[in-house]
Amino acid sequence: MDKEYMKYAPWIVVALGFFFQYNIFVTPAKLEQTHREILSEVSLAYVTKSEYGNMKEQLNNINIKIDKIYDKFFMGK
Repeated sequence: MDKEYMKYAPWIVVALGFFFQYNIFVTPAKLEQTHREILSEVSLAYVTKSEYGNMKEQLNNINIKIDKIYDKFFMGK
């Protein structure tokens, strides 16, 4: 029985070495750290839906005010 496993032992050692060298197996702590890094990078590059909604509302208000100014100057004459 031991002889059967012994002929595959070098391949098992090579496979385990490959798995550990290329980080095939990930620990939950490493996964959590990577998740937090991704979230921080995303928060720097993108805005949230609520921030986008607030900005859109402000742009609509600015557009309405510009339209009123345009109406006063050019339509009031």
